Amino acid sequence: MSGQPQRLADRRVFLSRAMAAVGAVVVAPLARTAHAVTPVGSNDVIKVALIGCGGRGTGAAMQALQADPGVQMWAMADAFPDCIESSLAELNKGPHTARVQVAPERRFSGFDGATRACQSGVQVAILAAPPFFRPQHLAAAVEANLHVFCEKPMFVDGHGASQVIEAVKNARTRSLNMVSGFCWRRSAPERETFRRIADGAIGEVVAMHSDYLSSPLGVQVRKPEWSDMEFQIRNWQHMVWLSGDFVMEQAVHSLDKINWAFGNEPPMRCTAVGGRAVREDIPERGDVYDHYAVVYEWPNDRRATLMWRQYPNCFNENVDTLMGTRGRAFVNGWNGTHRLTGPAAWHYPASAPKPDMYQTEHDELFKAIRSGPRIDDGDWMVQSCRLGLMGRMAAYTGQAVTWKDVLENRENLSPPLVAMDAAPPVASIRRPGKKATA
Repeated sequence: MSGQPQRLADRRVFLSRAMAAVGAVVVAPLARTAHAVTPVGSNDVIKVALIGCGGRGTGAAMQALQADPGVQMWAMADAFPDCIESSLAELNKGPHTARVQVAPERRFSGFDGATRACQSGVQVAILAAPPFFRPQHLAAAVEANLHVFCEKPMFVDGHGASQVIEAVKNARTRSLNMVSGFCWRRSAPERETFRRIADGAIGEVVAMHSDYLSSPLGVQVRKPEWSDMEFQIRNWQHMVWLSGDFVMEQAVHSLDKINWAFGNEPPMRCTAVGGRAVREDIPERGDVYDHYAVVYEWPNDRRATLMWRQYPNCFNENVDTLMGTRGRAFVNGWNGTHRLTGPAAWHYPASAPKPDMYQTEHDELFKAIRSGPRIDDGDWMVQSCRLGLMGRMAAYTGQAVTWKDVLENRENLSPPLVAMDAAPPVASIRRPGKKATA
């Protein structure tokens, strides 16, 4: 085993070359151009636009206000005015209400609200609208020279993936910071655990299993005055075209950790099962599955598996177990257990710092805006979302899906017209083997 560290180092070099060869999302940093954003001074005000004013967006806005004393919440955008007002009311309950400066003329509702918010004199955009809209919101933010906090997932289909990749490239030419909502990447225990794994503490990772067992999310019961489009958007988590299904909207956190553990190496193949076992047959539950089991395969018989489900009144956990050639790793972020076994046995001390990872996302973003170094999550955030797309493709079709299939996927879930009076029909539940669709 004495040659193991060198083999791991050689493998990392090989993987970086192989990813570029197969068209993975690895884009070399580009030189600064005339579009490069002006640095923010240490005493300058940083004006922020919140785009997507639901619970996650409101929470992110609160964390932005806490991250830097110079932050001002300057503009807000959402499809619905009542969401803006309820989010604003929550922000004004907090300790930083004096820095919530969202005047009525900077409250932008409707489907063009995000673009108008990006053009309202802000320097940062928080993107937290339903995932279907993320690619166009990201593009608008980058075109407006804004630093970005981008919630996951970054897209719901192959068409959106292409848009996000272009936005990532564009952000690099402008030296913009791009922080993703993959929160475990900013968790201190996970960072230290996965750093040790990357450094070879358990040898080469040959197998990983991730459980994400949770309860169903809530629904918004339809009101008589809602159009079909409003009904779908207010229940966006349950509509495939808006959320990407839960393998992308929720389980993608576990897939991001799989991507992390395997060094961003794309899997060569994926198979999956999925379906709808206990979801109520009501319109609010849309067309999403309630369970997935996915197998990802890499060369040399390496595999990662994901088991995900949302069932009521059942056991829940979120655990990652890794097997390496020299040891094992166990990660349970929900109860704070992080340990390695083998020659490099270790555990994250109970007394060690465990800052809130959601707050850390924003602390690091605004620190980078002030003084650098620049943060660029673009490559791996796209790759992690593509693992979700890969799993959905395999589950929906019942076929083995290759990484090439994912790279070439151009499916566009967008309806012909995105307007309040032009909702798409809710699709029937996908049946594997019946239709070759992702």
